Amino acid sequence: MRRRPNVLAGLGSLVWLFLVGLPLYVMLLATLRSRSDYAAHGPLALPRHVTLHNYTQDFSNGFGRYFLNTVLVTAAVVAVVVLLVPPLSYAIVRGRGRITAGVFRLFLLGLAVPAQAVIVPMFYVINRAGLYDNLAGVILPTAAFCLPVSALVLTGAMRDITPDLYEAMAMDGAPQWRVFVQLVLPLSKGGLSTIVVYSALQAWNGFLFPLVLTQSDSSKVVTLGLYDFQTEHGVDIPGLLAAVVLSMLPILIVYLFARRALVQGLMGVGGK
Repeated sequence: MRRRPNVLAGLGSLVWLFLVGLPLYVMLLATLRSRSDYAAHGPLALPRHVTLHNYTQDFSNGFGRYFLNTVLVTAAVVAVVVLLVPPLSYAIVRGRGRITAGVFRLFLLGLAVPAQAVIVPMFYVINRAGLYDNLAGVILPTAAFCLPVSALVLTGAMRDITPDLYEAMAMDGAPQWRVFVQLVLPLSKGGLSTIVVYSALQAWNGFLFPLVLTQSDSSKVVTLGLYDFQTEHGVDIPGLLAAVVLSMLPILIVYLFARRALVQGLMGVGGK
């Protein structure tokens, strides 16, 4: 029997598409207009003359350096998380000692500590370590705050691996490093993709640590560079929105390629 179409669901989808699409329409069209055109005809008008001047001007005004700094911070944070979290999660899943359980509880405790609560002692530590106004001073605390959630996600993914597989590897005489590399990592691709996307998002959109722990233009990231479009005479809205589009593209591309593994990894949180 053929089902009748759900008209209400279709209308709701159209309303939702309009609510999501209208801001994107306004933003993208504004980036293709001059500042005078935008001011004269309003945000919803079509551009009189399509131009890429806003994008080229952003890079010529230093936004390219901020963009590169953000790429470096994001890549470094993801690298730290990927290097530390998988072996840590494997030790938590396979370990039976009190120390392992205590380390896992310590990481879970980190979920309850907001960055705003420790920003003052964090500033003191980074300053004393000589890392103030340095990208390394942003990378280390950002990675540290990504570790608890990443460990929780990947631990849940690794707990879904059945004990029979571990026993089969043990029967073959495989050492622990081989079990980890040949069994655990391939079967934890969903969890690994999740922590990569999560840590990349945290690093790319980070604002508090770069704001407090950096000062010079050479250490600025895109979230701070957006302030450059606001002056005492007003805001360059087309240039600002062009910078927003540029800052969105990399993380959007990462999400598009990893969205399926991201959903699978989040479904494994908590384990069995």
